[in-house]
Amino acid sequence: MLKTQVVILNWNGEKWLSRFLARVVATTPSEWGSVIVADNGSTDSSEAIVRAMEGVEWLPLGENFGFAEGYNRALAQLDGEVFVLLNSDVEPADGWLEPLVRRLEERPEVGALQPKIRSYGEPDYFEYAGAAGGFVDCYGYPFCRGRIMSTVEKDEGQYDEPRKIFWASGACMVIRSEVWRKSGGLDGDFFAHMEEIDLCWRLQLMGYEVEVVPQSVVYHMGGGTLPNNSPRKIYFNYRNSLSMLHKCLPERELWRLGVRRAMDWLSWGVYVLSGKWGFAGAVVRAHRDYCAQRAVLEEKRRKVQQMATNAEIATIYPRWMVWRYYVMGKRRFGQLGW
Repeated sequence: MLKTQVVILNWNGEKWLSRFLARVVATTPSEWGSVIVADNGSTDSSEAIVRAMEGVEWLPLGENFGFAEGYNRALAQLDGEVFVLLNSDVEPADGWLEPLVRRLEERPEVGALQPKIRSYGEPDYFEYAGAAGGFVDCYGYPFCRGRIMSTVEKDEGQYDEPRKIFWASGACMVIRSEVWRKSGGLDGDFFAHMEEIDLCWRLQLMGYEVEVVPQSVVYHMGGGTLPNNSPRKIYFNYRNSLSMLHKCLPERELWRLGVRRAMDWLSWGVYVLSGKWGFAGAVVRAHRDYCAQRAVLEEKRRKVQQMATNAEIATIYPRWMVWRYYVMGKRRFGQLGW
């Protein structure tokens, strides 16, 4: 079995560590797996909780680098063959890790994958952030097999076959260390949100596949870092989506970035008319900061496109999901005919 390191990035997450860390340790085979808590400068009792528990390594980073750069700095210090990026608010089911690592052993073309992710609060339902595998539409809007927009499906075994996906959830992403290093890891400028989608896009441009392995199951609390509907989360999602499209779209499809920006301003109008001033301000700040980093993004785009060997990515949904959902009433992945 490939040497596997399960890495939990923590920032003042004492309540999640107290609740879930022992379960992670108990379900990680010590013969080929280990558990590391990488800490983003916590000021709570996180360190004491980790040091009091056997089978866990404490890796202090010194300050809060955010999700993306925090993982970059932590994984740069590790030597495993497989990295598991695991949120601190995740409870793994029995036997969750072996099917994921076995899949990497059996399929060298796969660079990253995820398990089936169910809701911790409603265990019969998929969890919003990942479900049974992530996708994006042609304008960069993310959705999942098991969750489209705000509609989350009950898990009735309808998505139990492994398959290629567009993105693996950062709540539980399994990636070959060699592939991680070759890709450059997560984009640290994202800080948080959309960073795993950006990484998976780059992996596919490099010729690797991303998969979901539903035989592995974890339960995700969700919203442990930012509330699901906060202006700060809106800001990161809008800004980072634009950055991702700027870097990863092929030259002939860059027009889609312009369409996405126009759609963002339409959503700004909806927020204004609804009196959601915090959300409207987040959209403005996201576009302002995106424009301010255009020169940096151009250099990143040059590097991404130089690494690209795969011109066509079949896991991008070719239609506009927002229209399909709100106008055509396509609320379930199985209704997409794709």
